[in-house]
Amino acid sequence: MRGQVRLAIAGSIARVTLSHPGKLNAMSRVMWRELREVFECIQQDAALRCVVLAGEGGNFCAGGDISEYADFRFEEASLRHFHDELVWGGLQAVLDCDVPIVAQIEGACLGAGLEIASCCDLRLAGASARFGAPIAKLGFPMAPREMALVMCAAGELSAREMLLAAAVLDAATATQRGFLNRVLSDHEVVTEAVATAERMCRLAPQAARLNKQSFWALAHIQLAQAATDLIADAYRYAASTEHREGVMAFVEKRLPQF
Repeated sequence: MRGQVRLAIAGSIARVTLSHPGKLNAMSRVMWRELREVFECIQQDAALRCVVLAGEGGNFCAGGDISEYADFRFEEASLRHFHDELVWGGLQAVLDCDVPIVAQIEGACLGAGLEIASCCDLRLAGASARFGAPIAKLGFPMAPREMALVMCAAGELSAREMLLAAAVLDAATATQRGFLNRVLSDHEVVTEAVATAERMCRLAPQAARLNKQSFWALAHIQLAQAATDLIADAYRYAASTEHREGVMAFVEKRLPQF
């Protein structure tokens, strides 16, 4: 099974669920495509007033599905397609959605999960949630637009610590640094995410959509600059020994030799 992104609608609230059983909802290529399709669908539904975005089974998303990486990561063109078309296509659809989005974060919120959460308007997390992007252990950097997105949401200090020191932050630290709106006890997260969405649904929907359009226009300046300045050369590391060693060491369940 390659995982799936499910959409369920109840009244004016859409619930989007990341589901990849046995892999802590790690994002596969199929799931990136489905994320894009789901949020494009939400964007076209004028009756929707709020989205709750969550992971299945007590985790948000633990990153990318590394079992797929050997199929495409070691060649520049296929690596570029993965990040610029599949991953950014999914993230862009979430960013383009002008329906307010509440992230219901439980457990692991790492790598791809951190990027998806960074696209949301409000982020509520359980006390045991953890946040990071420890891809330095896998021998590759974060793609430029994805880095700009995380820096905008989590702050430069946290982004540097996550990427350069492979730090994983607890929920209290993520709140202190401004990434989370609230930390709740683990058993309260689901209930409070729904209650928050319901409260937002009682507010003026046109004003919410217009505010989101303004937020996105302001954030787009930084993301566009990252694309213009860095993306042309961003994936030349694809065939590097370090990159291959990091990914294959994970797949083979051994420590990498950098």
